[in-house]
Amino acid sequence: MVEPENENILTISNVKKFFPIHKGFLARVVGHVRAVDDISLTVKAGETLGLVGESGSGKTTLGRCIVRAQRPTAGEILYRTADNRTVDLAKLDKGELRPYRREIRMMFQDPFSSLNPRMTVLEIVGEPLRINQLAKGKELEDRVAHTLERVGLRPEYMRRYPHAFSGGQRQRIGIARAIVFDPRVIIADEAVSALDVSVRAQILKLMRGLQRDLNLTYLFISHDLSVVEYVADRVAVMYVGKLVEVAETTAMYRRPLHPYTEALISAVPKPDPTQHSSRIVLQGEIPDPSNPPSGCYFHPRCPYAQERCRTDSPALREVEPGRFSACHFADSLTLRGVQV
Repeated sequence: MVEPENENILTISNVKKFFPIHKGFLARVVGHVRAVDDISLTVKAGETLGLVGESGSGKTTLGRCIVRAQRPTAGEILYRTADNRTVDLAKLDKGELRPYRREIRMMFQDPFSSLNPRMTVLEIVGEPLRINQLAKGKELEDRVAHTLERVGLRPEYMRRYPHAFSGGQRQRIGIARAIVFDPRVIIADEAVSALDVSVRAQILKLMRGLQRDLNLTYLFISHDLSVVEYVADRVAVMYVGKLVEVAETTAMYRRPLHPYTEALISAVPKPDPTQHSSRIVLQGEIPDPSNPPSGCYFHPRCPYAQERCRTDSPALREVEPGRFSACHFADSLTLRGVQV
């Protein structure tokens, strides 16, 4: 089934995920870690949306909320089903979620810890089919064999255990597990960050081929902007649980609209070793999400901060058609993008 173009398959509205902080003998709640803090975002059918930011920005937590590995504290996660219905995943209980878990799958970061070492490849890839009673016996084996071929592995490997494979092969097994259901949406959480550069390129090429062949939609979570530039159609930038910029990839890399995005882009390695690097080094550390600063969360590290930034929290607004920024001065700042 080919997805209609330019239609949102996911609409995330005001999603929050707060983790309580317990203290004392009675374990009373004394505060909250605001891991995801009022995120609104859309994902179009068939696109790859890159979600970037430093460690601790809330990227993975948002992904886990979408697949409902964690229940959001507040907000809506509206999913458009294959028969064009809209369901709010945030409100469903475990039983009601089961049919949608087949359509929204997750790829994990570490290929060494995301596979059970006591299970064979057949058991790992076939487990979703077995649990959902979609296949068994010879039919299950045939489907696993076909899926392994899709990801570039030999069907005879299905009797082996994870320790017999390299990191790249393990990640292919993880991809096979994600696509064995023929899903519509895949949340790829740092799917290539643990791999060598050469293997990383092979996995990215595989993912793009699968997207084309299976009409997949990707939410690609990464801290590596050079990888995101290659795979993503649009990019959303997170900082301390909030979105600070959303834009089409080429436009953002050429001319970012938020100072944090400018700093991230400046850290992208240059392919030419003779080219001078002018990286922007941010002062200080990413704020504690349990005690974020007043006003704009980025103002303690921002070289362009003014008094208003310390008191007023900027809303994510459309500065240009299709380009959103949470900066009071996005209209007036001239920020540096990728140096050509």
